[in-house]
Amino acid sequence: MTSPTTAEDPDEQTGKLPPSWRYIPGRAIRSFTSNGVMDFAASLTYRALLSIVPAVVALVAIVSMLGSSEEAVTSMLEEIQEVTPDDAWDTVGPLAESVLSVPSAGVGLGVGLVVTLWTASGYVRTFSRAMNAIYGVEEGRGVIMKNVQMYLLTVFLLLLLALGVIAFSLSTPVAEWLGGLIGLASATLQVWDVVRWIVIFVVIVLLVGLLYRATPNIRPHGMSWFSSGAMLAIIGIIVSSAVFFFYVANFGNYNATYGALASVIIAMLWGYIVNILLLAGAVLDCEIERTRQLRSGLPAEESLQLEARATTASDKLEDQLARDVERAREVRVAASELDKTDEVVVLESPDMPAAPEATETSDAPTGTVAPSGTVATSRD
Repeated sequence: MTSPTTAEDPDEQTGKLPPSWRYIPGRAIRSFTSNGVMDFAASLTYRALLSIVPAVVALVAIVSMLGSSEEAVTSMLEEIQEVTPDDAWDTVGPLAESVLSVPSAGVGLGVGLVVTLWTASGYVRTFSRAMNAIYGVEEGRGVIMKNVQMYLLTVFLLLLLALGVIAFSLSTPVAEWLGGLIGLASATLQVWDVVRWIVIFVVIVLLVGLLYRATPNIRPHGMSWFSSGAMLAIIGIIVSSAVFFFYVANFGNYNATYGALASVIIAMLWGYIVNILLLAGAVLDCEIERTRQLRSGLPAEESLQLEARATTASDKLEDQLARDVERAREVRVAASELDKTDEVVVLESPDMPAAPEATETSDAPTGTVAPSGTVATSRD
């Protein structure tokens, strides 16, 4: 007696991939192109470029207030300069150095944080719209609720980003300070060289995970912080960034083409690549979730069965659209009735010539009406 086989047994016997893994790539590519992901990536790049300058001001001000002021910040700038293309550093470097010359970091910190929060929140809101489009959900959060959530999320993302930059750039001063406290300066430096990369990796995972989980209008039940889409995005960003900056440093001659705008163009292209990969990872996660729901028996062929965070705004918008449709119908019906009234008025207008009436004589049994109005009789 043979044991019953499942639907996937033929694929396993022939060595082919399961149906879901043959389905996900094609569906993800079609979703990527149909949802306007490239346009969203361009918008995100614009938003990110707006926040670079105030972010640098705020970051330098924070570091100068935390540590040994100019020494700590100078070390940070030197570390960042080593991994930054010369064209890009020509724009960012003088700005960061000018912040050091400010007597008090409080002004720079306050202005930088306010402007950074406003510009960076625009990036987060745009990312939220992109995620809603990818998952096929309407924005149901009200204006106040969404803005509060987006601003709080922006603050947390900026803190994580600052932690990652500080962990990367202040490796030597921090390690020497900690080693001096416990009397193991050299050992602390060796350990910190390894630990800082772990810290940076955790920060990156949290950044991507927060963008994927907190921005769309869905409740992230069962969503992993380190999902397949997040892994694709992170690995893709690392590899593509290395290739892109290698090309810029060795083959690209942007100064000859763009002149003083070369650093801006380089930053824009790199940001565009990063945002494309971030949204591509979100598309992959969406299709993996669709496949999981299909395997569970949920009707997710056309739309995912997800719980929305809120539906207040979308319900109001739907009601408003219904009222607009009804008003538009009233306009069309009124115009149609007006046209009918105009036709009746034209037909009954007294200015129209009346049709001539035919007269007949009583002694003519038969006859035809002549064009002049007289009756022409026929005689036998």
